Amino acid sequence: MIELVIDQRRKDLGGFEVGRVLPFAKRRMVGPFVFFDHMGPVEFQPGFGRNVDVRPHPHIGLSTVTYLFDGHITHRDSVGAIQEINPGEVNWMTAGRGITHSERFETLRANGGKMHGIQAWVALPTELEEADPSFANHGPADLPTYEGGGMWARLIAGKAFGAESKVKTLSPMFYVHWRLDAGAKAELPAEYPERAAYVAEGVVEVDGRAFHAGQMMVFAPGQPVLFTATTDAIVMLLGGEPVGPRFIEWNFVSSSKERLEQAKADWRAGRMKLPDADDQEFIPLPEPPPPANPMS
Repeated sequence: MIELVIDQRRKDLGGFEVGRVLPFAKRRMVGPFVFFDHMGPVEFQPGFGRNVDVRPHPHIGLSTVTYLFDGHITHRDSVGAIQEINPGEVNWMTAGRGITHSERFETLRANGGKMHGIQAWVALPTELEEADPSFANHGPADLPTYEGGGMWARLIAGKAFGAESKVKTLSPMFYVHWRLDAGAKAELPAEYPERAAYVAEGVVEVDGRAFHAGQMMVFAPGQPVLFTATTDAIVMLLGGEPVGPRFIEWNFVSSSKERLEQAKADWRAGRMKLPDADDQEFIPLPEPPPPANPMS
């Protein structure tokens, strides 16, 4: 039933930590999900430094999906969108042939507070990798919910459990937020060929094994999966139909290595438009590491 367990790898982004889950050496993608980061949880004091902000940077070939449990992020991008995302909302940005954006923590800097959420990347189908860039914010009214038996569920994107989110997706997928009370049971159906569950908070039991915050379970296809919450827990369910292998380099995703090289060249040469509302700085293309010294 469980093919693989992935433990998050904590990374310091210059002011707060994230837990990197996907991509993983033994599992690059789950359905179209090619990237999965657990942001925080962290408690910020008012007036913290701007080094925490994510300066303007580019993407191609993917959609970024930002979903918060706590906190606020202000998004600005090169198609003109300016949007503060709040808990329970979805920021869905489709990069397509190219977009740039920034993520600033202005409200938290002014007021302080907790930051906790998930940022995922969804690879676009090959025929749509060069689609026009776009951005959408969806509030809770667009995201179906269910409650019963000690479980609360929100369908963030895609189709699952007989419901469909109003978030526009470009390939068959599902993305669900579960809140489980201690002792509650919940089942993930065998609806999609690729499925995973990430424990964002608490402890759950699956197939007689305990899994805690920071762990992702990747499931074999064909059988439903029963969860029992050992404690109060938050679980994120994700997956869908595979879209084929993808190359990832820095913030770029593509089915073509040549397209990645073109994107890198475009960013290095300043050919990708910055957000109008945030064009005074940007993140430069990282330099490749120097080759290892064979004598060392």
